[in-house]
Amino acid sequence: MSTPEIEIKVPRPGESISEVMIGEWYVQEGQYVAADRNLVALESDKATFDVPAPRGGILTRILKKAGESAQVEEVIGFLQPAEAPAAAPAAAKPAPAAAAAPAASAPATAAPKAAGHVMPAAERLMAENKLPAGSVAGSGPGGRVLKEDVIRTVNSGPVSVGGSRETRSVPLSPIRQTIARRLVEAQQTAALLTTFNEVDMSAVKKLREVYKDAFEKKHNAKLGFMSFFVRAVVAGLQQYPQLNAQMNGKSLTYFNYCDIGVAIGGGKGLVVPVLRNAENMSFADIELAIVNFANRAKNNQIALEELEGGTFTITNGGVYGSLLSTPIVNPPQSGVLGMHGIFDRPVAVNGQVVIRPMMYIALTYDHRIVDGREAVSFLKLVKDMIEDPTRLILEI
Repeated sequence: MSTPEIEIKVPRPGESISEVMIGEWYVQEGQYVAADRNLVALESDKATFDVPAPRGGILTRILKKAGESAQVEEVIGFLQPAEAPAAAPAAAKPAPAAAAAPAASAPATAAPKAAGHVMPAAERLMAENKLPAGSVAGSGPGGRVLKEDVIRTVNSGPVSVGGSRETRSVPLSPIRQTIARRLVEAQQTAALLTTFNEVDMSAVKKLREVYKDAFEKKHNAKLGFMSFFVRAVVAGLQQYPQLNAQMNGKSLTYFNYCDIGVAIGGGKGLVVPVLRNAENMSFADIELAIVNFANRAKNNQIALEELEGGTFTITNGGVYGSLLSTPIVNPPQSGVLGMHGIFDRPVAVNGQVVIRPMMYIALTYDHRIVDGREAVSFLKLVKDMIEDPTRLILEI
């Protein structure tokens, strides 16, 4: 008597999540998968996560294809428990190229292979767009080439190939839908205003240059700019708590701790993991946490609980070359600090024009909660502490 099939269900990723979108099936119908190996990627409105095989077996049926939605606890496929198949015998040595039969009958759109790392949906899309094997960098687990990677490669190329004017419709992922909804919500429900300042980064750059090697040797992490700004923001929030508050109906909730969200580019887009109790973190703690977040974000391994509950956000457009921007508040927070690129510019210092590495910084805040005086003073405090970083170390 054969062992009954096992239902593959959508797990419950969090209390607030009831629906997910099917991402990429790593295993196709009829293929064997070992126990605990990933079967399928699921995308919620907050993060992407993988569903592993409960035991080794053959994936017999896929009920929900990539791009389709599914409810929590819904069955999306079936697995027939089975032993691992015996290893296939080594293939015969191919004949020399001169003696090989012509492959005139082979279909022109045959998908290129890439050492077994190209997922089926991506493989078909590569064939449709005549992309050669190895031309698409994979962002999936283990370097797998996903459908999204192919789309990204195609979109980054020429607009017109061979006169084609085809268009392609790609459904928004749950994460992208949530980002869009929350950005519109912030614009419609909050009274957003942005104030700007500029920071002379000379002192921080010099401090990093002097101590970067000793810091990395002791803490096994590079001393970046973000830790300075996190510490400066914490000092600002403690002095101007309105920027660390949230509106709840007709009342305000003030937080006696600083949970700082740090925007990081991930495999599926921008994510904002949270540094919990940043007021208690050292420079090394902050740098190590950010490196850890960045590494896991590339493989979509940030846990849902790490993205929830921030009280303030820092975003750094400077890593992409931004000179100046107006960041949007992440509701229900009341403030977000935007960092930008560091560029040498002429500035006046003690009546003399000198060239200094300058950065524009921007604070967008909810004017319902924060007055202009507090917002400007907060940003000025951040500026002063970055320009004199010893204040961050001495906490003055």
